[in-house]
Amino acid sequence: MKSPAFPITDDHIHIDPVNGRGIVAAKDFLKAGGTHMFLVSKPSWSLSVHPKCGADYSRVFDETIRIAEMVTGIGLVVYTVLGVHPAEISRLTERMSLLEAATVMKAGLDCAARYVHEGKAVALKSGRPHYDVDPDILAVSNDVLLHALNLSAECGCALQIHAESGPCTDIVEMALTAKVPIERVVKHYGSPETPLHPSLIAKHEAIPRLAREKRPFTMESDYMDENSRPGAVIGPKSVPRYTNILLNNGLISHEDCFRIHAETIEKVYGVVITLG
Repeated sequence: MKSPAFPITDDHIHIDPVNGRGIVAAKDFLKAGGTHMFLVSKPSWSLSVHPKCGADYSRVFDETIRIAEMVTGIGLVVYTVLGVHPAEISRLTERMSLLEAATVMKAGLDCAARYVHEGKAVALKSGRPHYDVDPDILAVSNDVLLHALNLSAECGCALQIHAESGPCTDIVEMALTAKVPIERVVKHYGSPETPLHPSLIAKHEAIPRLAREKRPFTMESDYMDENSRPGAVIGPKSVPRYTNILLNNGLISHEDCFRIHAETIEKVYGVVITLG
């Protein structure tokens, strides 16, 4: 296989050997030119885990780390992002009170933070529902998100956020309260207008413009790796494929590629991106 000319990093991807294509999907990313990926833990229910306490999330996190080790074995650099998906609140409140659900989610985030402290993960994930919910659920979800931001500050790590579409400007004040640098608060499936760090779907039409403006952003596929939803959100080849399409069409430069896939990643996550 030809050695890559520059790093290509998928900022948010899932690999699932139980419910999806697993290592085959990771090999697709590698063959397309991908070099680094941020492997994000899946929602607990997708792994048949139904948490009753925070420690139950360790089963999800351990599985994510096991998969990361598998993917590392094919020649990719893998960083794990662990946390509690904000949609968990809707699942948990089917079998416990809203307050109990929030307690379990916060404890799950505490569990994820221990993995970061132990060097087993480089970032946390949290957020709030991206769909309409009752005001009380939204308020509790924001409280869980603030807890995640506080943990991010304590760990000195980035936080990936799942949330509704749009800028999510109110999260800036929450990050300031928690003393987390805004550039380390990553809006997963982001958009250019967010004041947070945008992680853009690889085919986002604004990428050439943002590259020209030297705006810090990263690229992701949000590939779910679920056989029931093949190719969702976009496929594992997408980040390298769209990067090379933009480069070959003169819409971004080699300098842009290094900035997007290495320099910006290093600033956000505190890791070092190298080839070989």
